[in-house]
Amino acid sequence: MRKLHLLITLLALALHSCKKSAPEMKSETRPVAPTQSQGVTKKSFGHLPDGRDVAIFTITNANGLKARVTEYGAILVSLEVPDKNGKLADVTHGYDTLEGWLGNTSYLGASVGRFGNRIRDGKFTLDGKEYVLAKNNEPGGIPCHLHGGIKGFDKVLWSGKAVGNNSVEFRYRSPAGEEGYPGNMDVKITYTLTDLNELRWEATATSDAPTIANIVHHSYWNLSGDPTRSINDHQLQIPAKNYLPTNAGLIPTGQIAPVEGTPMDFTAPTRIGDRVDADFEAIKFGGGYDHCWVLDKGDDLHLSARLKDPSSGRVMEIFSNQPGIQFYGGNFLDGTITGKKGAKYGHRTALCLETEGFPDSPNQAAFPSPVLRPGSTYHHVMTHKFSTE
Repeated sequence: MRKLHLLITLLALALHSCKKSAPEMKSETRPVAPTQSQGVTKKSFGHLPDGRDVAIFTITNANGLKARVTEYGAILVSLEVPDKNGKLADVTHGYDTLEGWLGNTSYLGASVGRFGNRIRDGKFTLDGKEYVLAKNNEPGGIPCHLHGGIKGFDKVLWSGKAVGNNSVEFRYRSPAGEEGYPGNMDVKITYTLTDLNELRWEATATSDAPTIANIVHHSYWNLSGDPTRSINDHQLQIPAKNYLPTNAGLIPTGQIAPVEGTPMDFTAPTRIGDRVDADFEAIKFGGGYDHCWVLDKGDDLHLSARLKDPSSGRVMEIFSNQPGIQFYGGNFLDGTITGKKGAKYGHRTALCLETEGFPDSPNQAAFPSPVLRPGSTYHHVMTHKFSTE
C-alpha cells in the first residue's frame, strides 16, 4: 500500500508541474513583439525661416531597414537597406540637415506636384479655359513648366503623423490658384515600410473644381551605397515595348515609338552605361536618359522597373499603378551639390525612376487624361521592393 500511495503522490506532483509550465510553453509560439527600435519615431528636424517647426520621422522595420521622412516636401530623407553581406547603407542622394533641403533645387527625394514632369509652354486648357503656370525649366533653351512650379509640393510644409507601427501620413491643402492651378486640392501622401523590405509611397488627392494631377515621387537612387560612384554599372530593366520621343525641350512629340532595336530598349536587364552615350537623337536631347517609357500595364500594381547594382548585390523592384515611368540618369548632376556627409554629387552618380502619368498630358488628348474632377480621387501607388542577389 505504501508503494501504491507513493506512486499516486509522484503522479500528482508530475501533473501539477505540467499545468504550471503549460502557459510558458504556449508563450514561446506567439509572434515576437517588436523590438524597441522597430516602429516609428518623431523628432524636430529644425525650423523654417518663418519659425514653423519641421518634424522628421524614422520608420524601422523588423529587419533593420530604416526610412527617414520629413514634413518638408513630404521628402524621403534617407533609406538604409542591406547589401549581399547584410551591411546597411543609405541608397539615396540628399542632405543631412533641414537647411540643406531648403536649398534643394534638384527635387532630391521629394513628392512633386501638382503636376510632376513637364508641361509645354507652361500652360494648358481645361473646359475651354486657359491656365498659365510658371515657366521654371528651360531644357534646350525652350521654357516649360516643371514639377509643379516655383513653389510646388516639394517646397511646402506638410502636416505629418505616425499611422500604426510602420507608416507616416502627410497631408497638405493646395489652395485654388497656387502656382496657377485651379481648384482647392487636398492631398495625402503615405510612406509605409513593411517587414517584406518594401517601401510603399501612396498619394491620393481630391479637388473641389476641375484641375489636373500627376503627383510623383522623385528619389535619386544609387544602390551601391557609395554616393560618389557612377550608376552606369547598374543593370536596369523596364518592361516596356514603347517610349515617348521628345523634342529638344524634352516635351513629348505625341508619338509613341517602339524601343526595339534602339538604345531605349531595357526589356532585358541592361548595363546603363553600355548605351548612354549612343548616337541617338532622343539621348542627345536629354544629355543621356531622361524619358518616359510606356508601361505594359496590368489592371493593378505591375512591375515598372528592376534595378540591380552588381557590386553590392542590392536589387530594387518598382511596382505601380501608373501608365508610365520616367528614367532620368542624373545627367544634370555636375558636382556642385554638396550632400550627405560632404559628398559631392557628380555626373550620373544617381538615377530617378518616377512612375507617373505621361508628361505634357494636359496638352495631348491622345495621352491618358490627368484631369481630376470633383467627386473623383486621384490615386498613385508606388512600391519599392528591396532584395539581394
